[in-house]
Amino acid sequence: TEESRARINNWVEEHTNNKIKNIMPPGTLSPLTRLVLTNAVHFKGYWEHQFSKDDTMDQYFNTSSQSVTVPMMRLTDSELTFNYTEDDSVQVLELAYKGGDLSMLLILPKNESLITVEEGLTNNKLNEWRSGLTLEEVYIYLPRFTFETKYFLSGELKEMGMPAAFTESANFSGMSSFPLMIDEVIHQGFVEVNEEGTEAAAATAVVIAITSAPIEAPKIFRADHPFIFLIQERSTGAIVFMGRVTNPVS
Repeated sequence: TEESRARINNWVEEHTNNKIKNIMPPGTLSPLTRLVLTNAVHFKGYWEHQFSKDDTMDQYFNTSSQSVTVPMMRLTDSELTFNYTEDDSVQVLELAYKGGDLSMLLILPKNESLITVEEGLTNNKLNEWRSGLTLEEVYIYLPRFTFETKYFLSGELKEMGMPAAFTESANFSGMSSFPLMIDEVIHQGFVEVNEEGTEAAAATAVVIAITSAPIEAPKIFRADHPFIFLIQERSTGAIVFMGRVTNPVS
């Protein structure tokens, strides 16, 4: 089992540019393990308009409980325009990656908490914001951040309506003649945002056991408090990665 675990971990690490390591910790596999389904995705994109490292400076970022000092990137070129919209609760900014197919959508709460914004975050709301994006002159202040996270999802998946798959009554007869059940689902993600662009990776393992210049003042997008980000395919809106930044240095 340890040899198999090492092979799986090495495969995931290789296919995520060494960003996802040890997705399957010791003890994940047992002599009863018959099948492990693993997928991995890696993305590295460069901003269409990159930030200058010379403009990055330490500034305060206000978490829910304290202020922390973070490297704050800055892009305040009056000749550049970005897709932007806002409503009573949030500011929404789109930063395109080179090539034009993918972009990062940043959702920054105004006066509401991040939790309140997340509770109202639906596909319809996202589409409403996307359709409202217009080219504006925007002065951007965005923290540089890196984070990695790992989730063991069996509990959540049971609560979402698939408890039988984790019991002996599971039916995977379409996959194998052996009686199989899911033992654990592990998801691990990595995202790094810096002046050049974004690097992101994700892996999941299922263990089965038996335009024109604006005439008004520039908008200010100052991400100095918790916000939501997502990496999307621009033509379809398909979300490739999604997360929240509550403390860029933690």
